Amino acid sequence: MAARAGDGGAFDALVAGHRAALHLHCYRMLGSFHDAEEATQEALLRAWRKLDTFESRAPLGHWLYRIATTTCLNMITSRGRQPSTTEIPWLEPYPDDLLDPAGIAERRESVRLAFIAALQALPATQRAALILRDVLAWPAAEVADLLDTSVAAVNSLLQRARSALPLTTPSSTALVQRDREVARRFVEAWNHCDIEALASLLREDAILRMPPERVQIVGRAAVTDFFATVPAGGRLDTIGLMLVRANDSWAVAAYLPSDSGVREAYGLMVLSTESGSIAEITGFPDPGLFKLFGLPAVFGEAWESR
Repeated sequence: MAARAGDGGAFDALVAGHRAALHLHCYRMLGSFHDAEEATQEALLRAWRKLDTFESRAPLGHWLYRIATTTCLNMITSRGRQPSTTEIPWLEPYPDDLLDPAGIAERRESVRLAFIAALQALPATQRAALILRDVLAWPAAEVADLLDTSVAAVNSLLQRARSALPLTTPSSTALVQRDREVARRFVEAWNHCDIEALASLLREDAILRMPPERVQIVGRAAVTDFFATVPAGGRLDTIGLMLVRANDSWAVAAYLPSDSGVREAYGLMVLSTESGSIAEITGFPDPGLFKLFGLPAVFGEAWESR
């Protein structure tokens, strides 16, 4: 084939249909959109250099997943990221526009932010075993071969990972619509500085997190008090909000007023809902994320989704 002969264009065409899935796989492994970008590029570069070792009788996608997984495991080791149950400073949201609806239809919960965050609390090999077996449905023998271990060891890794991180039941269409209504009411209450209405949308044990800060605010009362006093001194109506989709959930992009009065990009809040209430709000105070989501830098500018 032309790609084996060194044709870069042919190689790009060969892997084009796998790039999005590999990127999402790296995101699950690493929890960071930007780290996933780096890992995907590195994995494809390795694939290009090792293309002569690819045996055509095996699926190309499978071979690429092997390289991507190994690349992610090496990155986790080199960066010394230790498992943590609550502190994940590198966590980033993932734009829904980059998700393949057909590819996640049966495993929608595997892209939810809570699941991605929980994955980061697992040791790297447990994380890989869970993703390969439960998300990608790889046979245990193939996972064992990739991780250079036994099937029994893979099953042990998987059992421990599942006990710490069971996959939940996918949401129904009705629940997805209910989540949209919750997000709409959140924006409406915010725009009217209606703290009582905001509080009514939160679960009693709601949690507010703001990575990369190692802090979390727990409980409806505490979260409500934060919104009533901290953002813009409680003048929520001065902060512009736009609804977007991230990690198969609703999120809001926040625009803070500048000294000139223009509301500029500030950060995103991903709303994780359960039973019609907001269970977690994960805030990302990073204007750099707006470009990834195709959002304008200034509130009120024309917005063209991806």
